Amino acid sequence: MKRRQFIALLGSAAAWPLACRAQQAPMPVIGFLSSRSPGESVAVAAAFRQGLSEMDYIVGQNVAIDYRWAEGQYDRLPALATELIGLRVAAILAAGGGPSALAAKAATSTIPIVFSAASDPVGLGLVASLNRPGGNLTGMSTLTTPLVAKGVELLRELLPMATVMAYLANPSNPSGGDETKAALAAAQNLGIALHVLNASNQDELVTAFKTLTTLDANGLVVAGDPFFDSRRQKIVELAATHAVPTSYAWRENVVAGGLMSYGTNLADSYRQAGVLAGRVLKGEKPADLPVMLPTKFELTINLKTAKTLGLMVPPTLLARADEVIE
Repeated sequence: MKRRQFIALLGSAAAWPLACRAQQAPMPVIGFLSSRSPGESVAVAAAFRQGLSEMDYIVGQNVAIDYRWAEGQYDRLPALATELIGLRVAAILAAGGGPSALAAKAATSTIPIVFSAASDPVGLGLVASLNRPGGNLTGMSTLTTPLVAKGVELLRELLPMATVMAYLANPSNPSGGDETKAALAAAQNLGIALHVLNASNQDELVTAFKTLTTLDANGLVVAGDPFFDSRRQKIVELAATHAVPTSYAWRENVVAGGLMSYGTNLADSYRQAGVLAGRVLKGEKPADLPVMLPTKFELTINLKTAKTLGLMVPPTLLARADEVIE
């Protein structure tokens, strides 16, 4: 081989890796569409990234996430979903229950969507069935609706003499109607008069708690709603100001100073959604990925808050608690 040909061959070989790198597919981007707020979602966002890492997707290395937050204002979700679609994301995580999942579904029928915390995916029309979702959606169900009744029962166990309670709901949540019915049915079975208080914004939250005084309610059950999540600290403060024993859907409220909660492990739900998103990025179709149901349910009690309210938590209830905050 002549010297000139040999040098040309070496040059071609050296350029080949550069050409290969130039032809590599760009890093996939997941659109994170949330009904909630960034500040109170730090832990669940981290859990989602953990789920991705279990499928060998590390943020910043081989996958990116573009976040959009509605901060409890559901009417912002359609525009935020459209923004993410315009970025040509590889998949969308619809975080924060039914509102974000429905907005994402309405915005695209082709981009894969994984929802993180939808109470009744079939009833909402997100999927055809839990085992065979069909379409471009799959995800995690939190079973919030059937757990509402348990929340009422547990609060009554803590307040055995209670005859009047209230239920805080968000009428703009598409899952809210079924959850309210479940709460009313549970209260009726226990012989409790349950008053439904509605709130979809900050002013209505304040008004709802003021109404508790006129109702002489012995206790309050707060729905597991994304808007309420985005106003978690405010709700806990209002409950303390009005000295009303309050039960929540998520342990995060109790960690923030609430009295008690019973529900799905929310962080684990997001982690599982991260696993599903990783499977989608690897080429599996949402239509063939069954909706996953929660396996962890937690009863959390804050004894410090109970003491402030002058309540003695029954030993039988304490014995069943998964976590007691003192």
